[in-house]
Parts: sequence; C-alpha cells; structure tokens
Amino acid sequence: MMKKIICLILLAPFCIEGLAQSMVPKAPKLNLDGYILLEANTNTVIAEFNADDQISPASMTKVMSGYVIADQIASGAISLDDKVLISEKAWKTGGSKMFIEAGKRVSVRDLLSGIVIQSGNDATVAMAEYVAGSEEGFVDFMNAYASELGLSNTLFQNAVGWTDPNHFSSARDLAHLTKAMISNFPDHYATYKEKEFTFSGIRQLNRNKLLWRDDSVDGVKTGHTESAGYCLISSAKRNDMRLIAVVAGSPSENERLTSSQRLLEYGFRFFATQKLISKDSEITVAKVWGGKMDEVSLGTNEDILLTLPRSDFKNIKANYNFKSNIQAPISQGDVIGDIEFISNDRVVLSAPLIAIESVQAKGFFGRIWARIVFWIMSLFSMGQND
Repeated sequence: MMKKIICLILLAPFCIEGLAQSMVPKAPKLNLDGYILLEANTNTVIAEFNADDQISPASMTKVMSGYVIADQIASGAISLDDKVLISEKAWKTGGSKMFIEAGKRVSVRDLLSGIVIQSGNDATVAMAEYVAGSEEGFVDFMNAYASELGLSNTLFQNAVGWTDPNHFSSARDLAHLTKAMISNFPDHYATYKEKEFTFSGIRQLNRNKLLWRDDSVDGVKTGHTESAGYCLISSAKRNDMRLIAVVAGSPSENERLTSSQRLLEYGFRFFATQKLISKDSEITVAKVWGGKMDEVSLGTNEDILLTLPRSDFKNIKANYNFKSNIQAPISQGDVIGDIEFISNDRVVLSAPLIAIESVQAKGFFGRIWARIVFWIMSLFSMGQND
C-alpha cells in the first residue's frame, strides 16, 4: 500500500524576487550556425538551435586543453610552480601567441594564463608537450577525457584548434565540457574572468569582450577560423542561476558578442532557478512500525534545484510517495520513496526521498505487538475499501 501526499509548495521562502506572470517568448532569432543555452546547476537546456551539429571548435578547443591540465594539477601529476622548458616547436607555433621563447623555462601558472587569457597557441603546445611528452600524446588525453565526460560528438586532432575534417565538436558538447570545468575545477575556471595578462613586458587583453559588457559574465573562451566563423563560449551567474551559452558560426566578432549577450539576457529574463529543498532538511515524516520512534523524518540527499519559466513556479506542487507500512530498523540514508514536483499538470522533476535519521527496532515483544496492531489496522482498511 502506497501513501501519496500532495502539497502546494508555498513559494515565499524560496521565491526569486519578481517572478514574471507573462508568457515566455521564443528564443531570439540569431544569425548563427548553431547555439545552445544551458542552465548549469540543473542541466536544463533553455534554448538550442542545431546544438548537435558538428562544428569546427577553433580555439574553443583550448577549454578541453585547460581541462586536461587542470586535472593533471589536481591529481598531483604536475604543479603550478613547475618550470616548463619551451621547445622550438612550441615557440614556432603560429596564430595567437603568448610570445614565449625557445630554450627558456616558464611556469605552468604563467602558461595557463597564456592559454586562457591570451589564447596562446605557443603556450598550449608547450603545456601539451609537458603533460604528455608530445602534442600527439596530449591529444590522446583530450579524447580520453571527452569520452569520460560523455562528449559523444567530439573528436580532437590537435591541442589548439587548427582546422581539420576530423577535429570537431558540437555546441551541446562544448556546453557540457564547460559545465564540468566550472564544477570540477573552480580555481582553474577563475582564470577565465581575468581581463588581461602581461608576460615578458607584453600586455594582452582577454579576447572575451563580454567581460567588459556584463559584470555577471565570468568566462569563458572565444574561437575563430575561416571555416568555423566567429565562436564563443560564455558563462554568467546571477543569484542561483548559472547560464552557459555556446554560439558557433557567427559572421563577425561583434555579432558573436551580441548573440551571446542576447541569449544570456533571454535566459535570465524569462527563466529562473530556485532551490526548492535543502539537503538533509526535513520536508515530511512517515509513520514507522516496530521502531523506538513512531515517525522518521524524510528529506533528500542533495539540494533540489529546478529551472523553469518564471511564471511556472506560481503553483508548483510536490507529491510525496512512500509505503504506509514502513518497518524498523531504518538507517539514515535509506530510500523510503520519492518526491515529484508538478507544474502545469506535468512532472518536472523527481528525486529519491530518504530517511535523514536512523530508527532502531523495538525489542522482540514490541515488534510482535506492532505487527498485531498493524494487522488489525489493515483489516479495517480493507473493510473501508470494500
């Protein structure tokens, strides 16, 4: 026998100020080959267009290069203070540069800033060689990480983003890569908001000009080649909401910025992310049979956040589903049932309902008496159902 409790969530404790009552317009029409707008905390796609089409990622490739390096640092394989000997190959690498010199040693910390802020191809090759012995070996790392992250529409042939028919990704994969980087390596991600970096007396500005247009933007990476067009991964955080936008194939540098900004503003204006439940907080109780306590407190083992159009939070409901014959002993963390959140007559999120405390069983005679009482109550329940 299952017990279902329906309750109307009172939004006052959780409400993001100014929830809109209006309808949600369609996402803006943009002159792009493809794009995606993702809410990172809840993994909710707010808008997309050709998000799974293969694209040439250009220098957005360096997000994966940075991810590999950050993980190597986190694992202890390398250190930010390590000094990297610059090879002639790295020094000669064309395109955007950090302006390192062959035969000299540069710290991993500086090379990472050169990759992230200056989009230095030379710095990227130098780090690839340091981490894996060669750029080719580093590319094997990149593809292994892509597979581990579930980026099924991504394949790398080089560390910097040179055009190659077998070097590709998608807007969706790049958004999920960026989400993983922000979540797994926040210290590394913090570099992406730095507006400038000076090395060997040469001051260069971050190529992501959105950092100057919007204070909530804190990353991440531009890209441009003739075949890729102008591309940009951007991310911004306001209150509980973290948005990631990926735009690909823009015809100009200014238009990629404008398109990215329009997507971010669309997401923040018409959608919201709310924390509905805090981890390990009591949200309901369930009757316990044969326990030293008559009830057990139920909650969730993680914060419950939900992204919806702002107006859809107005009358959101929660269903708690659990058995009515829960018997002791119960251990903290045991799954007792589930909770469903319903908006506009559809389930928008479900999560396990767990015991947030333990309940020990009564002694032998106590358990026998509890079973007798439960059996008698079951008979009455059956009679009522008839």
